[in-house]
Amino acid sequence: MSATVRPANEGDVGLILSFIRGLAEYEKLAHEVVATEADLRRTLFGPQPQAQVLIGNWNDRPIGFCLFFRNYSTFLGKHGLYIEDLFVLPESRGHGVGKALLKAVAKIAVEQGCGRMEWSVLDWNESAIQFYRSLGATPMNEWTVQRLAPFDFQRLANS
Repeated sequence: MSATVRPANEGDVGLILSFIRGLAEYEKLAHEVVATEADLRRTLFGPQPQAQVLIGNWNDRPIGFCLFFRNYSTFLGKHGLYIEDLFVLPESRGHGVGKALLKAVAKIAVEQGCGRMEWSVLDWNESAIQFYRSLGATPMNEWTVQRLAPFDFQRLANS
């Protein structure tokens, strides 16, 4: 029995969407998921992919995923990788798939000469926070995330 990681392919779009929905449900945000398979096919596997996805398997059964993309640090003068989603099915945790997914992204970051890897975690998700800290992650407590929703950035653009 082992944890393995592989790059996602276009045939995984339905699986990826099911993981996104599972993550949203876990985070109590299921009402916010509006992505469709067509959206994911276009943005992840179309002519200009916007992110990369890895699938985490336990005994050849997909039980998790990690979606990440490039960002840039002006302070470092280097690009980095931002992990948008990391999710393992709750009933399948504890087999090392989450760690295997993060290790695979870390290898990509090393290969690409990245300056950092970053992600966000909900402040109530104590088990995830402890897991990330066990891997050496440092919380950025002095930073808060800011967001403009479509209505807000449309209004700003038109002002």
